[in-house]
This record gives sequence, C-alpha cells and structure tokens, in this order.
Amino acid sequence: MTTTVVVVGGGYAGVLAANRLSQRSDADIIMVNPRPHFVERIRLHQMVAGNDDAVQDYTTVLTDRAKLVVDTATRIDATGRQLHLDSGSTLDYDYLVYAVGSTAPVPAAVPGAHDFAYPIGEYEAAQRLTQRLSDLPLEAPIVVVGGGLTGIEAASELAEAGRHVTLVTDALGPSLANGGRRSVAKRLKMLGVTVREDAVVSEVHADRVTLRDGTDVPSSATVWTAGFGVPNLAAASGLTTDRLGRLLTDETLTSIDDSSIIAAGDAASPSGVPLRMSCQLAMPLASLAADTLLARLDGETPTKLNPASVGQCISLGRHAGTIQMSHFNDVAMPMHLGGRLAATIKEQVCKGTVSFLTKEARKPGSYFWPKGGKRQQSLQEGAAHV
Repeated sequence: MTTTVVVVGGGYAGVLAANRLSQRSDADIIMVNPRPHFVERIRLHQMVAGNDDAVQDYTTVLTDRAKLVVDTATRIDATGRQLHLDSGSTLDYDYLVYAVGSTAPVPAAVPGAHDFAYPIGEYEAAQRLTQRLSDLPLEAPIVVVGGGLTGIEAASELAEAGRHVTLVTDALGPSLANGGRRSVAKRLKMLGVTVREDAVVSEVHADRVTLRDGTDVPSSATVWTAGFGVPNLAAASGLTTDRLGRLLTDETLTSIDDSSIIAAGDAASPSGVPLRMSCQLAMPLASLAADTLLARLDGETPTKLNPASVGQCISLGRHAGTIQMSHFNDVAMPMHLGGRLAATIKEQVCKGTVSFLTKEARKPGSYFWPKGGKRQQSLQEGAAHV
C-alpha cells in the first residue's frame, strides 16, 4: 500500500523534505509550487545587480521520485485530507508537508510603500526591481530600507555595481556582535554606501523617501528589505498559527491540530518559539519534518527539534564578506571573519546549499546538520519562568 505525501512549497525546505522522503519506495511524493523552477533565494540580491540568475532547474535539485505540480495552494482541507489548488483541482494526501516558506511584504502602514517600494525577498518582486534598475542610469540614487542581512547584502551588491546607495535603518546588523557589525560598516563605507542609522521611513514617494524626522532622501528606486511575513495558507485553512501566521506545531514539527500535517522551514512555529527565518535553519527543519513522517510510517516515535546554529554568512559584494560566529542557540558571539576570505566562504556556502539538495536527491538520507542547540532545555527553563 502506498502513502501519498503532498509537499506544499518548492523552496529549500520543500525540496529537501521531498528528497529525503524518497527513501521510502512506497511513498508517492507530490510537490506543489507556483514556479516551474527552483529559486536560490539567497542569491536574489545578486540577481538584481546582474551577477546571477538565482534559479536552478528542478531536474538538478529535486528527486525524480517526486512529481512537480506547478500551481498555487489555496486551502488545506484537513478533515478531508485534500489540498485545493488555484487551478480548481484538488490533491488527496495521507500526509502533507507544509513548507510554504516566507514572504517579503512591504508594510501597508507606510504610505506609498505599496506603490513605490520594491521588496527583494521573493523572485517575482526581485524581477520587478531588476527591470526598474535596468531603466535607471548608474548615477540615479537608490535607497535600501532595512539594516538586516538582506538589506546589507543588497546595498553592498548594488554599490559594488556602481550604484549610489543610501541604507536607511533603525539599527545596522542587529543580529551581529559588535565586531561583526563594525566589519560590515567598514565595508559599506569602502563601497560608498551612505548609512543612516536611527532612522525610520515614514513615507515612500516615486522620487524620494521621507524619514520620521521630516528629512527627504532622494530615491529613484526604493528597495524594501525590512521584515518577513509568511503566506496565509495555514490561517486561511483554519489551522492554528502564531501571531505572524506560521503553523503552530509541537517539537516534532507536527501541527497541533492534525498529525497528518508536518511543517518545515520558515513557516513553522514549533511550540510557538520559531527559529530565525533563514536557509541555514530551514534545511534542518525540513530534514526533521521528513524524519518525523518517516518515523510515523515505521511506527516509531519521532525525535524532537534540536538544531545548532553556527553563524551567519554575509556577502558584501563579490569581493568581501563577514562571517559572524554564533553560539549553538543562534546568539552571536564576539568572533567573526571578514574580507575576501569571508566572501569565499559565503560563496562556497551558497554553492554548498544546492549541492546538499542535489546529493539528497541522489542519496536520500545523506543530509546531516549540526545538533546540540539545547533547545529542549531552553524551552523547559522558559516554561519554568512563566
């Protein structure tokens, strides 16, 4: 008897989960994704600068045991175990892997942002920004809003390409330790990026942004990198989510509403204490989600989540970078690498991510990740103080 598994989402988490599940010869795997190709999201800042197309063919990264359905999921019928698609068709499932990833919305509360700002965290949005930049001369002013890793990488890439860039943020690299933050700031200065810290955008116009203090900053293209969201599929399907809309699960990544639904990646909220949204942590989550499902099929008890973070890799253009080391619990430690060596490591990490997916497709079960984050201990200590 075969088991039908539908994987919703074809990003890092969805692909890795599908590949890992192919260990079972009696599993029919269907992956639903709105695009016919795999997007290297961690390269989208390169795409807008013209340095990479940020896509891979699914024949490269996805197991041939999985059937790809190019469509958009609109509703999960947990009772009937059916996934409804935008095309009007439905897919029956025995298990569903919820790997819809994250989004990069512009805030509705900021006037003009929806009309004039360009988010960069999703492929179609990055395509629109790429087209906009192709219509602008190099000397046209660009504003990047947001000082997190995405904003830093986008500002660096565009500045290295010869663009005049201003980075507007309330805090530069808030997830970094002081040394790593200084490393990033030094490189941005070398690239000619003007950094305006302690600044908040209150309005976006076609030709400028207005800051909360009333200052206008010229901008022919405003790149919005501040904040992540998630698709509303879980909430729209009546499943329990956290305040951001991530599917609420237990520590095996199983939905608290339905044991046939298992989450992976950015859209998972285990115990309401989600991990940082990132490719680095999405892939261990995907691996555990697949292992949870496989354990259930074998009549075994799934293991609990316990990934260990090792750091954050930041590209600062093609010729420099910063590697921020971290404790296993993802808190930055006072140790970093910078310069060309860091850029080389970052590029190898990007290539390695695709290599991990490809290897898992060919040899399912081979992917492994650092463990030992002491998550269970932290959760217990947190509960003791409630």
